[in-house]
Amino acid sequence: MAIMITDECINCGACEPECPNNAIYEGGAEWKYSDGTGLRGIITPLNTSAEVDADGINNPVSMDVYYIVTDKCTECVGFHDEPQCAAVCPVDCCVDDPEHRESKEQLMAKKEFMHL
Repeated sequence: MAIMITDECINCGACEPECPNNAIYEGGAEWKYSDGTGLRGIITPLNTSAEVDADGINNPVSMDVYYIVTDKCTECVGFHDEPQCAAVCPVDCCVDDPEHRESKEQLMAKKEFMHL
């Protein structure tokens, strides 16, 4: 599963630099698949069959608080033993996202896809 940031976020920003996939963005910030990854050009994200431009700009997931891009979150699998955002969050608002369940194998495949 991916991690999500709840509305209890205090916008401290502690989580953002800890993410090895650059999947965390400040509220209102646009995002790209290529940010902090090896993805370039036209790609097909693992959870969809639609092709997208890795350098294309995507709309913010949240306008008010920091957010995590599900397609980029690997729960730090392949990098750390636990999700680093949750480890550093002072208000415990980085939690499992029940809407996006993935196995360790799927998370590792996503990590390998993004970091060739």
